[in-house]
Amino acid sequence: MSKITIIGAGSTAFAKNLLGDCMTVEALQDFEFALFDIDQERLKESEAMLTNLKESLHSTVKIASYTDRKQALRNAKYVINTIHVGGYNPGTITDFEIPKKYNLRQTIADTVGIGGIFRSLRTIPVLMDIAKDMEEVCPNAWFLNYTNPMAVLTGTMLRYTNIKTVGLCHSVQVCASRLLDSLEMPKDKVQWKIAGINHMAWLLEITRDGKDLYPVIKQRAMVKQKTKHDDMVRFELMKHFGYYVTESSEHNAEYHPYFIKSKYPELIDRLNIPLDEYPRRCVNQIEGWKNMREVLVNNKNLTHERTHEYGSYIIEAMETDVPFKFGGNVLNTGGLISNLPEKACVEVPCVVDRSGIAPTYVGELPQQLAALNQTNINTQLLTIEAAMTLKKEYIYQAAMLDPHTAAELSLDDIVSLCDDLIEAHGDWLPKYN
Repeated sequence: MSKITIIGAGSTAFAKNLLGDCMTVEALQDFEFALFDIDQERLKESEAMLTNLKESLHSTVKIASYTDRKQALRNAKYVINTIHVGGYNPGTITDFEIPKKYNLRQTIADTVGIGGIFRSLRTIPVLMDIAKDMEEVCPNAWFLNYTNPMAVLTGTMLRYTNIKTVGLCHSVQVCASRLLDSLEMPKDKVQWKIAGINHMAWLLEITRDGKDLYPVIKQRAMVKQKTKHDDMVRFELMKHFGYYVTESSEHNAEYHPYFIKSKYPELIDRLNIPLDEYPRRCVNQIEGWKNMREVLVNNKNLTHERTHEYGSYIIEAMETDVPFKFGGNVLNTGGLISNLPEKACVEVPCVVDRSGIAPTYVGELPQQLAALNQTNINTQLLTIEAAMTLKKEYIYQAAMLDPHTAAELSLDDIVSLCDDLIEAHGDWLPKYN
């Protein structure tokens, strides 16, 4: 029996989407879905939910929970990673509250920035342990990573383990359609091309019947900027740098030095930037989960329709040898994006079939876009150096080169902030020297 293992299966709603999608695929019937999570209560809830879903969808998959991670991984053909090391408390709380003491404010803190750096440092050791288990019990499995910080974690797996890895995000496949929806433009017959780095990939082309849609998009975006909406930061970036970015405004507000500035507090209101958005989102999700238990866990009539998540489509393509194109996070080996470093993890169009995943060559990004990507890549690569060498100086340097942190704090304050965060995270981090 072929096996799909999900690590972090206690993320019940996410497990429903990813494994529910797989249940709808004919080629994946009779697979075992192996569930593992360190939270046993949430693990049982996910198992109950998926069992109900299996019955409703008349699927022939096998649902099995494991308390031993290595056994969950044994003989797996595909491994889906959705872990959040440290969780909301202490992880997210620490990442937000200590920087606030330095007047360094954040919105999501899961990609770069000081919060993204420390989320990476908590998570990389766990991924290395998972990779070690996989190299022993399922060395040929594909590792589908959904956990942020996407570029850092996927890049670390690809550079420092033998595990076949690809990083998957939600933002690429919905970028063009949501942009057109927001500007009340039709979506039929639209072609688009996206490349860059995760959460900062660029809508390089968008056409209908061969006609460039960007002139109309920019015209409508300028009109929309006259009233508050949720996409103001992305429209500002497009206005000044010429292209629309894949990930949301609340994310991109903290990837650049231009938007969250203590010297210009009026920008927060003018550009509708939701400071502390991720902690609020976590609290709402925790409260919402209490109400969702009956809807998801105990619902014998639970149903599911296949989502836009890439995971099931990639696995289906590998099983059926019918190619599928998607936006994946891979190493920039051979200069897929020729004006970004080869060690960088880039997000580019990929094609998958039974032979595996083949990233496509993009060539040069417009220079201004490559420059913006490079500012985040600097921090990503130094964060990986810190995690793999356990040298504290690389943590400091990663933070010093982060655009938002550097725009707000002095070098001495950045060192002090990093020391405070290292101390606060305690045993969630290895010992740095």
